[in-house]
Amino acid sequence: MGHVTRRHEGARVSGRLRRMWRRGRWFVLGLVLVLVVPPLFGALALRVSYAGDLRDDAKTRDKDAVWLGHAWVDGRKKDADVAAFAARIKGTGIRDLYVHAGPLEHDGTLPAAKYPRAKWFIDAVHRTMPGIRVQAWLGDVLANDGPDGLHLDRAGTRAAVVTSARQILDAGFDGVHFDLEPLLSDDTDYLSLLDDLGEVTRPRKAQLSIAAHQIDPLPGLHSANGLLTGKEKWWSQEFFGQVARRVDQIAVMSYDTWMPLESLYGGYVAQQTSLALEVTPESTDLLMGLPFFHEDDLGHHENAETVEAAVRGVRLGLGRTDPDRARFGVALYVDFAAEEGDWAAYRADWH
Repeated sequence: MGHVTRRHEGARVSGRLRRMWRRGRWFVLGLVLVLVVPPLFGALALRVSYAGDLRDDAKTRDKDAVWLGHAWVDGRKKDADVAAFAARIKGTGIRDLYVHAGPLEHDGTLPAAKYPRAKWFIDAVHRTMPGIRVQAWLGDVLANDGPDGLHLDRAGTRAAVVTSARQILDAGFDGVHFDLEPLLSDDTDYLSLLDDLGEVTRPRKAQLSIAAHQIDPLPGLHSANGLLTGKEKWWSQEFFGQVARRVDQIAVMSYDTWMPLESLYGGYVAQQTSLALEVTPESTDLLMGLPFFHEDDLGHHENAETVEAAVRGVRLGLGRTDPDRARFGVALYVDFAAEEGDWAAYRADWH
């Protein structure tokens, strides 16, 4: 009987194992469908987006910009540096310089001691590079991830930021460029701040520009990402449009995309360009960011996020969506990390 009992017990165990295996197979298949198949389809869509012919007229509109480091306004740069930079951008479409004059204090104020050589730089640019505008690049970390940072939800802080913008324009800058991160989609306090800033810049005919987050590659992805990670990488397309209607220029930070391959990155930029064009009014300059920096981490792979791939993506998106758009360009991030190849690709592929 003992042997018979053990056989029956063995049969029962074997049956349970088979049932568990069958259930496990379905679980694994479901996991593959959820985790693997959508990214594969997404990758295929981006690869397809990167394919196709470029329109000959999908090139510079002479509305480009470049982000510049703090050294230009704190005394480290000299007349020879200005002359070399003027030669560097001669014949390109660069019209705006976003020179770092901050960061803002967490209360929204901006000590003038942070930009002691601003007048020298502005005067030097206007003298040696006629038609080029100098905008003060101001930013700060927002208090979305913890207690430290700038609180946009505080009326007093927003009022201080507006005062800082007025202070910058009084110093002679042609405009003010804000980069506040991480900025969550649908932030009404941010929209309120932009409305108040416009009341300062418009009467002076000064530029109000911002650095913008990327747009949801799929509708609602910013919300899903927020639930999973507690952070939001993207803005909704609707919110992007709300921001774009309140500013003179909006520059998309179309890098740090996590893309592992050049073709996927270029396809992603093409998609981002189309999404941004669809909701940016004709009266606003739309600029797509180019990665003029070299790092290798989870968010940015320098062998994938190349200037060549970004420019091709920009041209594809422009040509497919709004080839006649006049107020459109690219923005180069950032001067102090750029290599000769970046400048060469920008000149060769965008001009």
